[in-house]
Amino acid sequence: MDIDAESRTDSSITDRTSKSSNIESLGLTHSKLAYDGNFIRSASGVFMTGEIVFGLLVWTLIGGTEYLHVPALGWVMFVSVFFWVLTLFLFLIYLTMAYARIPQIPWKMLGICFNGSASVLYLTAAVICAVSLNVAIRGRYYFISWVASTIFASMAMVCYAGNTVVNFKSWRSKNEDT
Repeated sequence: MDIDAESRTDSSITDRTSKSSNIESLGLTHSKLAYDGNFIRSASGVFMTGEIVFGLLVWTLIGGTEYLHVPALGWVMFVSVFFWVLTLFLFLIYLTMAYARIPQIPWKMLGICFNGSASVLYLTAAVICAVSLNVAIRGRYYFISWVASTIFASMAMVCYAGNTVVNFKSWRSKNEDT
């Protein structure tokens, strides 16, 4: 009985190595993405978390109302959904350290341009959202949602602007070193 148990474990070990060599022979490799827990605690990670949360709140609060009656709110929806998806994508790239595998992209400059444009467009979205409150009837559920989305759009804009400053300072200190 003991011999059979040992031979089974030996054969399972050889089976695992042969499977991994089969994967490598097909040109596939194991993932080399890593989790960067320090990114979430960094200033850029905190700002990106705020951007994701506030952006999500903006488009869900507006999307839950009859915003199609006010065409200007379509712009707010576009800005909030577009930048929410892109921010989520960049957050995952930074969190998994995938940026290290693509050194050809100037990540600091990309962050400056992306966050700078997002802050300007979120500023327009917050202003449009605030002006659109004149169309809403006070006390209705969509009025309260639009007020909250105006506040969250402003907070998202502040997060994008703060992330722009952080990326600019990081880029500037990198250029001074070289």
